[in-house]
Amino acid sequence: MNIQRRDTLKAGGGIGVFGLLVAAGMIKPGAAIAARDQAMFSASSLDEAFQAMNAGTPTESGDVQIVGPDIAENGAVVPVGVTSSLANVEQIAIMIEKNPNMLAATFALPAGTLADVQTRVKMGQTSDVFAVVKADGKFFMAKKEIKVTLGGCGG
Repeated sequence: MNIQRRDTLKAGGGIGVFGLLVAAGMIKPGAAIAARDQAMFSASSLDEAFQAMNAGTPTESGDVQIVGPDIAENGAVVPVGVTSSLANVEQIAIMIEKNPNMLAATFALPAGTLADVQTRVKMGQTSDVFAVVKADGKFFMAKKEIKVTLGGCGG
């Protein structure tokens, strides 16, 4: 537990110092949002997404596995996970080929972290799902088709 953080929040009267700074206009809400690479999230093809990640063409690897259903009954909430037995995993990205924006999620993993992430994604239609893993500065990937019976991206 961080006592300084707790003391700071108590001194803010329940609102918190950051809330007061935003209310006073000293910090803009956009400045508090983590920077995200627009090129990665707005890519509409695999090649664009790989280029935005500086991944070149990732090598397919059996050390990267996608965990997800073969058939998703509702495309609005499809559970997808990625695990990897590669050493020194730095980043994991999940891409859905036929979604309007291919990149669904990206995770930065600190050194020594188990390469196992889980999330829920939206899928508008049956599509290939790609997991791209960056380990030791090299990119590896796996692919799995997930069939969707009820669309989740505006359908």
